[in-house]
Order: sequence, then C-alpha cells, then structure tokens
Amino acid sequence: MNSPETISSVRHSVTSLPITASFAALPPAFYTRLASSPLPAPYLVCASAEAAKLIELDTLALESEDFIQVFSGNARLQQSSPLSAVYSGHQFGVWAGQLGDGRAILLGETASPSTIPEGMLELQLKGAGPTPYSRRADGRAVLRSSIREFLCSEAMAALGIPTSRALSVIGSDMRVMREAPESTAVVTRMAPSFVRFGSFEHWFYNDRKDELKILADYVIKRSYPDLQANPKPYKSLLQEVSRRTAELIAQWQAVGFMHGVLNTDNMSILGQTLDYGPYGFMEAYDPGHICNHTDQQGRYAYKMQPKIGHWNCYALGQALLPLIGEVDDVHEALAGYHSVHAAKLDALWHAKLGMLQVAQDDQTLIDALLAILQHNRVDFTLFFRRLSDLQLNDSNNDAPLRDLFVERAAFDAWAVKYRARLKQENSDDVTRKQSMNLVNPKYILRNYLAQVAIEKAQQKDFSEVQKLLNILQHPFDEQPEHAHYAALPPDWASGLEVSCSS
Repeated sequence: MNSPETISSVRHSVTSLPITASFAALPPAFYTRLASSPLPAPYLVCASAEAAKLIELDTLALESEDFIQVFSGNARLQQSSPLSAVYSGHQFGVWAGQLGDGRAILLGETASPSTIPEGMLELQLKGAGPTPYSRRADGRAVLRSSIREFLCSEAMAALGIPTSRALSVIGSDMRVMREAPESTAVVTRMAPSFVRFGSFEHWFYNDRKDELKILADYVIKRSYPDLQANPKPYKSLLQEVSRRTAELIAQWQAVGFMHGVLNTDNMSILGQTLDYGPYGFMEAYDPGHICNHTDQQGRYAYKMQPKIGHWNCYALGQALLPLIGEVDDVHEALAGYHSVHAAKLDALWHAKLGMLQVAQDDQTLIDALLAILQHNRVDFTLFFRRLSDLQLNDSNNDAPLRDLFVERAAFDAWAVKYRARLKQENSDDVTRKQSMNLVNPKYILRNYLAQVAIEKAQQKDFSEVQKLLNILQHPFDEQPEHAHYAALPPDWASGLEVSCSS
C-alpha cells in the first residue's frame, strides 16, 4: 500500500476526471463500441475512498449524484469511449471458444501517478447491461455478487496481494432472475489492464497472427516497456507473465485464498487477481477444499491452484507460439514457473512462522504443521495469528493455540520442535511477534461476514458493507473493538455455498 505522501494532492470531480482510451485505439476487431444500459433509480451502496485516491478522484464526490449517474452507467464521462472487449478461453479445462465482456463495459483509462508502474488505471463497469458477447444472458450483475467482488478486491489490496480494485457498487431495485429473483447492481472495477490470457487465445485459435501480434505489442508497450528492446520480446513476455502468476498464486496459498474459477479468461496478463466470483478464504485447513459449489470435480481446489496456474501459462504459451516461433523457447520461458512458485511460497511460510533464516529441515517442520492443521481442521487464519504470541521459554501461555486443536498433544509435539528451531537463530519473542503480525492477517473476508453484510444491504442497510470494508482495509491491525470479526465462524456458516451464478 502506498503511503499518503506518495499520492498526488490533485483531486478531480467526477465530471473533470480525465479519460483516455488506449485500448480503443486498437483495430475494431478487438472490441465493440456500445453504451451501457440505463439502470433504473440507482443509489449508492458503497464506495472505496482508498480506490478513489488512486485515480485522484475527490472522495467528497463519492456520494454525489454525478458519481451515482456515471458509475451506474446512466451518464457518460467526458472523452470516454465505452466498449466491450472480445476474448476466448478454456473453462474448466475445456476450450469454450469466443467469450468476451458479457456484462462489462470499459470506460477508458485515467491517470494513477505514483501508485502503479503503468501510471494508468482502466475503469470498467460490471453489470451495465448486455453486450454482443453476453451469450443470451442479460448482462447484469446482482447486488450479492457485486458486494462480494467489491469487498474482496479491496481486502486483497490491503493484504498486499496484486489485484484489480473496486471503486464502488451502485444498486437498483430492478430485479433479474438467477436461482431466484435478485436485485441488480453495477460494480466499478479498476486495473492497469483487463487483458487476459484468453485475449491471446482468441486470436491464436482463429488463426489471426496479425491481431495476435498487435495485442502482444500493445501489452508490451503499455505494461512491459522494458521488453521492447529485448531480442525475443514475446518469449520474455511469456516468461514474465509466468513469473508473476507463480508468485501471485503463492501469495494466495499463504493467506488461504481460493479463486474458485481459474479459467484462462479469468487470468490477468499482469499477474493480478481478476474476476472475483465464487472465491473463498480458508477456514478449517483442508488442502482439498473446493470453494466453488459449481466445481464438482475439484479442478480449482486450494491445493490445485499452483498446478492450474502452470496449466494456464502453458495455454498462454501455446497462444503466443506463432510470435515466439520455437516450441523450445516456449518451454524455456515456462520452465521456471515451479521454482519461482516454490521459492516465493517458501519465503512466505518462513515469514508466517517468524523464521528469519533458512535451515535444512524447515520444510519438514512446515509439512508437519500443515498435516496436523489438516487433521485437526484448525482455522488457518486464527492459528497463524495466534502463533505470534508463542513464547520461546514458556509453554504455559500456549492455551489459545492448543484450544484450536482436538488433539492437543499433536500441537505440543510440534511446538517443541518449533521452539528449538527458533532458538537456533536466537529468535526474540517481541521482535518475532511484530514481524509475524505484519504478514499474518487478523481479519479476512470470511463468507459469513460477507453474507451478513449482503443480507443487510438487500434490506437497504449498507452500514455493514462500509464497516466491513473499513475493517478489511487494515487486516493486520489489532482493532480490538472489532475482535469478534476475527473469531471462529458460527455453526450456520458451514451451510453457505458460493457458485458461478451471479
């Protein structure tokens, strides 16, 4: 997260927000220009002041009528060129053919100086009505899924995990049919680019090398400018995307996050978390956990995410093959994925455990811990947060940790080895606690917390959404007044299910 002094003091009103459109400068085959569909009687559900600061938008404008009209899709920003992009993709491992922005409309991009390397953020309305790529759907998003995407986008950013951001959710009493009738909403998403792996697959599978090259050159110039002088820019692009993807998924694993739908059309070419649908954060630790009720085969289970990330990078490599030229170069570009992922995850495990050095038997210690966490179904987030309170020379204070285990003796045996390992590097209780609490969040977006906020919002009470946002934007702080938001989930939460329906 950027400190306040790194963010420009310039503040735009909604109507003065400067918009450019680099994606719209691509040939017409890449998109369809269109206007969003009017949203009847829109109202503000929630907005992120932190996200607004990224685009130098005056936070006082977030509740204005101009803001509501523009980000519901009812009014157009000056100089914007609204469009929906075409792409294709593999869904659940099967080639799905042409997909595209079925309910997303790109408004353009605006400056984000001193906050991201690209210096620009694209603004996209999700749920703003049908597009040519809606595939007979209504192009709308429902309030439920819009709140979930908004909260998780901002929560992930606060966790330090690369992600698209969410500016706002604008609601309406207009209803659409899902499993049951639901009220609609439009969420405004922000990212340096919404280009996906599937954007490249689209041109490869349609045997259109010219468009493939145009897209690759566009991405390199805008997001990977250092590669322009590279003798093999497309190979290097694949290698860099693979590296970012490997590190991103390691970061997911370290906080117990599960994306739920890692299709190639949901994979960002920038290595950012994109398209929040049936996601979930691990509660009772289970590497086989499936957060998406639609995923009957468990393709996107927690333990599968690193492998699926690699699979998706190979799908991207195949799409880029006509530009890269040699199959061996594709394999070379992807060869480092597993080692990058393993190194990043190993560093994250060491940080979570407060271990500053790397020792020979550390992986054995980590594996043993994960095994007893799984066997005892220990809450993943609570365990690592409480672990920072462990004292090297006093096991009498271990009760809050031991109480998370059914078989307390298993934890006791592991803790003996853990303490011995910490003493090898002369670990200090106070310093270790401070460092561990900077990487082990106290607060995550548990499904039941989101559900409570959604149910209140469906009754026009948006206070819980805002409260939850405020808590999740400071996940590593103690916030004692909100301690119950970090407690074990209630029994009823085990019955919650999320799926691809939204």
